[in-house]
Amino acid sequence: MTTASPPSARPARLVDLFEQGLNSPICLTWELTYACNLSCVHCLSSSGRRDPRELSTAEAKAVIDELEAMQVFYVNIGGGEPTVRPDFFELLDYATAHHVGVKFSTNGVRITPDVARRLAANDYVDVQLSFDGATAEVNDAVRGPGSYATALGALRNLYEAGMRGVKLSVVCTRHNIPQLDDFKALADEYGAQLRLTRLRPSGRGADTWDDLHPLPHQQRELYEWLLAHGDSVLTGDSFFHLSAYGESLPGLNLCGAGRVVCLIDPVGDVYACPFAIHDEFLAGNVRQPGGFANVWRESALFRRLREPQQGGACASCQFYDTCKGGCMAAKFFTGLPLDGPDPECVQGHGESLLATRGTVPKPSGDHSHRTVPRSGASNGRRTGPVPITLGRREDVAQPPVSACAESPLAGFRP
Repeated sequence: MTTASPPSARPARLVDLFEQGLNSPICLTWELTYACNLSCVHCLSSSGRRDPRELSTAEAKAVIDELEAMQVFYVNIGGGEPTVRPDFFELLDYATAHHVGVKFSTNGVRITPDVARRLAANDYVDVQLSFDGATAEVNDAVRGPGSYATALGALRNLYEAGMRGVKLSVVCTRHNIPQLDDFKALADEYGAQLRLTRLRPSGRGADTWDDLHPLPHQQRELYEWLLAHGDSVLTGDSFFHLSAYGESLPGLNLCGAGRVVCLIDPVGDVYACPFAIHDEFLAGNVRQPGGFANVWRESALFRRLREPQQGGACASCQFYDTCKGGCMAAKFFTGLPLDGPDPECVQGHGESLLATRGTVPKPSGDHSHRTVPRSGASNGRRTGPVPITLGRREDVAQPPVSACAESPLAGFRP
């Protein structure tokens, strides 16, 4: 990979190189479908129902061909729940056969022993299992009843199939910060690796962020825990705002939106960041002439993001060089200015702004399951996870499933 800058303009520091943008993304997230059997209260894409406009198998393979030509090393597959797409394994096999490794996130609903063995046999596949609690009580309050048992069962199936290095993907909330050691112990027990990510106010998380994001003293607790375990725990550079405590955390400590990362959503729209699904950060669509490569290299939005950043109100802060003003998506979806401090600024500069914020932008699109609002819900919005009951596919002929069926479990009989 090379930068979009001429050779004479290439900076000496790697972080400066990344800030100018690369010809190909290092970290590409691709949400294959909005369909999901769960209704996690913090879902960044408000997933639930399938969008009938999602990319076809042929269109998805064309994107993979582009990624191979661009020498993209791997793609992060997400959703929704990607494994409920009927062609998921076809696309996975196609990608790995075309030199594009696959890291996919799943709640484990379809990781049966047979599937686990199939995944373990492919050296170019990495699995991330979502846990939001080290116990069922904490996890299921966010992800829905039975979700902890499902994920734990998938983890055991993968372990027994011989797969090591499975990622336990945890979104940090005020309820699971006290369980960091328990998460690490669970990962170690199954030869897995813990992956911690930051809670953003994206998707349904925009409605629950105020109640779920870690409290100030927990931010410090998380920071110190990461300093002690940083070499064995992945963070995806999502906690660079914590570097303002003084010592930089392991990793790039950089907002890579439109520079080294981006998102392709199920209908082919390309956003600057997986946590910024809003028209403000929409760069184009892979169905347009030139495809994904043209969007990545030529979009006006990405070009603007790759320009030198001035820092705005944070430029005079002594910690700006380490925290870079924090997360763009976190600021946007809490109604704070993009050139201002992060809402969770550890120096406290975001607190006063949060207290006086006006209208808060809403994420684009809501694919949540159509359910009766729980008690206490307002404006017709669901305020909690939806209980689920999954059945097994019967060994008898099933009626054909419409290509436009919105149900993520179309073809299953409870």
